Amino acid sequence: MDTNVLISMFANHPDRPIFQLWVYAVRRRYTLLLSPDIIREVVRTLRHKFAWEEPELIQLAKALAHVGELITPAITLDVIPTDPDDNRILECAVAGSAHLIVSGDRDLRHLRTYEGISIVVPRDFMRMLSIPEHL
Repeated sequence: MDTNVLISMFANHPDRPIFQLWVYAVRRRYTLLLSPDIIREVVRTLRHKFAWEEPELIQLAKALAHVGELITPAITLDVIPTDPDDNRILECAVAGSAHLIVSGDRDLRHLRTYEGISIVVPRDFMRMLSIPEHL
């Protein structure tokens, strides 16, 4: 899952359907692959763009590390030179043998697949999990 999707899950009201992706991850309906770089980017963005306080950020980082499968990629990719953070998503997906990358990011979606890993938008992933679009 890319950082924009993760941020959307937590920065918006929990009644929004996208938050159900977190609920499903907690319930182990799918395996959420995360890397330390991804967690750092989520925390940094929530701190700077959404004014989250440190205690909330620490709690979220711990929750992400507990719920997700932590992957430490041994590879460095430069597939999307205009946005290095997107490369961190690809690195995590490849190193973790992901089946899907969930992203709304234009550069990632433009790839459609990478190393045999399909890239889908959150709405399509929610449909795969049978999460209703309106709760």
